[in-house]
Amino acid sequence: MFTDMVGFTHGAQLDERGTLGRLAEQEALVRPLVDDHQGRVVKSTGDGLLVEFPSALKATECAMTIQSRLHDRNLRAAGAPIELRIGIHLGDVEQRGEDILGDAVNLAARVQPTADAGGIAISQQVYDQVRNKVTARFEPLTPRSLKGVEVPVTIFRVLLPWQAAGPGTPTAPSRSGRLAVLPFSNISPDPKDAYFSDGLTEEVISVLSELPDLRVIARASADHYRSSSKPVAEVAAELGVQWVLVGSVRKDGSRLRFTAQLVESSSQDQIWAGKYDRELTDVFAIQSELARQVADALQLKLIGGAAQRIEGRRTPSPESYLEYLQGRASLRDLSRENLMNAKAHFERAIELDERNAPAVAGLAESIDFLAQVYETDSRARSKAEARRLAARALEMNPDLAEPRTIVASNMADDYEYGRAEAELRRAIQNNPSYSGAHLYLGAILADVGRPEEALAEYAIAEQLDPLSALTLAESVSLLVYLRRLDEARTKLRRLGEVENEGMLFQDRRGLLALTEGDLDEYLAGVHWFEPRFPGRPEFSVAYAVYELELKHTERARARIADAEAAPVTVRPASGIADFYARLGDLDRCFEWLNRAIDDRRFAPRSWLYEPSKEGVRRDPRWSQIRQRIHLD
Repeated sequence: MFTDMVGFTHGAQLDERGTLGRLAEQEALVRPLVDDHQGRVVKSTGDGLLVEFPSALKATECAMTIQSRLHDRNLRAAGAPIELRIGIHLGDVEQRGEDILGDAVNLAARVQPTADAGGIAISQQVYDQVRNKVTARFEPLTPRSLKGVEVPVTIFRVLLPWQAAGPGTPTAPSRSGRLAVLPFSNISPDPKDAYFSDGLTEEVISVLSELPDLRVIARASADHYRSSSKPVAEVAAELGVQWVLVGSVRKDGSRLRFTAQLVESSSQDQIWAGKYDRELTDVFAIQSELARQVADALQLKLIGGAAQRIEGRRTPSPESYLEYLQGRASLRDLSRENLMNAKAHFERAIELDERNAPAVAGLAESIDFLAQVYETDSRARSKAEARRLAARALEMNPDLAEPRTIVASNMADDYEYGRAEAELRRAIQNNPSYSGAHLYLGAILADVGRPEEALAEYAIAEQLDPLSALTLAESVSLLVYLRRLDEARTKLRRLGEVENEGMLFQDRRGLLALTEGDLDEYLAGVHWFEPRFPGRPEFSVAYAVYELELKHTERARARIADAEAAPVTVRPASGIADFYARLGDLDRCFEWLNRAIDDRRFAPRSWLYEPSKEGVRRDPRWSQIRQRIHLD
């Protein structure tokens, strides 16, 4: 990888001192990121660096992180921006002392100037290695001759989140594209059949997610446009997709009429349309046929495991399938009432066809959500039932990503992080478009001390589900723990927009405020929650921390005693441990850390990264905590 500081020579002539200061600033930013990605700075080139990495993926991820940090820096800096051009090539090199030589180095040096200011250019060899493994899209530049290189070289521009495709340049190959399926219109004679169009929308999203190299936006984000009158181009821009699938569903007894149109977002041209007039028993065949036709329209090859999964799905009985679709439609809103409705429909679907694996997976999902959000005393029992059902669904269909993710999350609750990571990576292999698997994987990577990888998974989850409040909230938390507060503020603002300043926003707002010492803002967040969740022992912890920050130690101790007296099923043991860490009472801190582990309510990430926990991490007892949760 070669980096080059844009405008260095000209800037030094006009303002040598300021330009040298910016050079020092960019090196101070870049070098630690190189270390974080296992790179080695081979040498400085004056206003840039030559860096060697163990893989093309590490180099590309490092370059993306560098440009992201510089982009954030330039947004808030009052003076001149710092912009780098970064070029990456993959090839063999010859080691000469600390230096490296060879054609690969020369070609990387030629690729670098083709990058935009603040951008990244990669060679075909790098693209082939990373195109399915990073969050960015790619734009091929016109093949060009490079100085000293005989054959024209294909170079790709890495499209960063704040960059758009260049006018008049070739469009990115469809193989790296993203698609959104908007909720299908219900035009059935009976308005109560709306559940069918909702459920079928999700089924189509699921089957299209099987297409190789196509990323399909999650239903939750697309669902925001259910009643929207926005033009396709605007919706596509907000979701960051190249294609939009729209359609309508008419169910009349056992007859089904389904129409769909695939629209290219920028031109709004229809590039494919399909119409299916069949019996309800043919609904799976319709979905398979649609997937094949969309694949053809986007020039995707439907081969291997993806083809087998699409073509080989077992069709449940029509009655069971209708109950299943009603369950899926109920999961649009995760209120207690809707979750209970979903649970009842899935149970009925299983009664009608015990081999309906998606219904078993849906039942596991609804029980798991109920346990996480609404249950206290029965949480452990419900989580165990969800895990059992998920395992049963996988026995019937090992390719289902959702139940595998539930199994993995339960493994993480038991601190089986290695097994959980393996399950999630298999879920992602089966369905790369399933944002939930990327989100859970990010959480696990954060908990085992791999924060940059965690943030990369959160970024993928956000791209696949751009309007997911939970994904944004998890990103904010980790960025706060890492003390990357500017980035955390940016994500928090986005979270507030997506969630309309709801529960997750208020929680992360309080976390950031406490970290920055803004006690009024912190207390405002507590006051937002109190009337909505009266009597929760977490408020005793929150007020104890508030009093401690004001140096009112005795008041703080009285408050924390209330939390300590809470029943085991609801006691916030990790929060109590945090209080004692802030107080400097490490004996009580470790006592409550062990109780948090016993309660299966301990997430290591804040303890691994927060500077305020350094004293805890230096204590010999911390190694015992790490051993208990299988980090050592």
